[in-house]
Amino acid sequence: MITRINYSLKTYNTFGIDAIAKHFVSIENEKELVEFICNSPLRANLNLVLGGGSNMLLTKDIDGTVLHINLKGKQIISEDDKHAIVEVFAGENWHEFVLWAIAHGLGGVENLSLIPGNTGTAPVQNIGAYGVEIKDVIVQVEAVHLTAGTKKIFSNNDCQFGYRESIFKNGEKGNYIITKVLLKLTKEPHQLSTHYGAIKEELTHQGIENPTIKDVSNAVIAIRQSKLPDPKIIGNSGSFFKNPILPAKQVEALKLSFPELPVYPAQEGFNKVAAGWLIEQAGWKGYRRGDAGIHAKQALVLVNYGKATGEELISLAHDVIASVKQKFGLELSPEVNII
Repeated sequence: MITRINYSLKTYNTFGIDAIAKHFVSIENEKELVEFICNSPLRANLNLVLGGGSNMLLTKDIDGTVLHINLKGKQIISEDDKHAIVEVFAGENWHEFVLWAIAHGLGGVENLSLIPGNTGTAPVQNIGAYGVEIKDVIVQVEAVHLTAGTKKIFSNNDCQFGYRESIFKNGEKGNYIITKVLLKLTKEPHQLSTHYGAIKEELTHQGIENPTIKDVSNAVIAIRQSKLPDPKIIGNSGSFFKNPILPAKQVEALKLSFPELPVYPAQEGFNKVAAGWLIEQAGWKGYRRGDAGIHAKQALVLVNYGKATGEELISLAHDVIASVKQKFGLELSPEVNII
C-alpha cells in the first residue's frame, strides 16, 4: 500500500486534468484493499476510487482520499477444445490484455482493441465497440464491498448489463470495488464480428478476405487511430457522449426531417442514432474555446489541448447538449463520470 499527501492526479486521468488529491492511496493486492477498508483511518474520507482514469472528468480537487486500484495479473484458469476462461485483475490495462489474448490465440475481445482504461472499470461501463460489448464475454465479476470488506461474485446476469450501463453504475454504485473479472474467450474457429461497415472497409483496404482475430484487431486499431486522438498527446476520454437509443417510431419521424441521420439497430423496437453526427450537424466539430475543444475528426470527443480545466470542459459539454437539444429535440447524456 502506497500513500501520498497533496498528490497530483494529472497522470492518473486521460484528460490530463491537474486536480490534487489530499490523500492518495495505491492498492496492489486484495489483502491491502481489505486492510484499507477495515482498518485505515483514511477510509472515512474516501471520495474517489480510481482505475485507469479513462472514463472520468475531474472538475475539482479531491478534498479527501483517492483510492487507486492497481491489482495486476492475468492467466488462463481453465480451457477445453473451444473456449478458455481467463482471469484478469482490475489494474491490468485493457488494450494490453486484448493484445495478450490475441497472442494466446483467444478471441472475443478483438473488436474492443485500443479502448483506453483498465480492466476493472470495463464492466462498470460495459465497454463496447463495433458490434461487441464486454458483456458478451464476461462470466463473472469479483468485487469487494466498500464498507464490509467482504468479497462478492457477480454472475453475468447479476451485473445487469445494458448499453454503457451495469449494476455498478446504478443499483450498486459506490458499494463495491471490482478486483478481477473472468472472461470466456474462444479458440479456433473464432466467430468474428466484422459486420460493421468501417471494419469491412478497412479489411478490404488492407486486402484481407479471410481475417484472423489479429487482422480484426489491427483493423479496429487503424480505424480508432484515424478518428481518435491519443490521450498521451491530447487529453481526452474517448467518446464523451452516449449515442441516444430511441423508439423506432421516433427515429422514423426524425429521418423525415434529417434523412442522412445515421441509425443503427438496438434492442427490439429501438434504434441507436449517432451522437457524433448530431454534434457535427450542430456545428461543433473542431470547435475550440481556449484549451477546451471538440476534436476535429470525431465530434463525440471532447479534448484538452493542454491546460483546460474540468470546469471549462464541462461548460463546453453543456453548451453542446443545449445546442443539440435545440436543433434536434434530443437530450445527449455524458458517457463519462463527472467528478
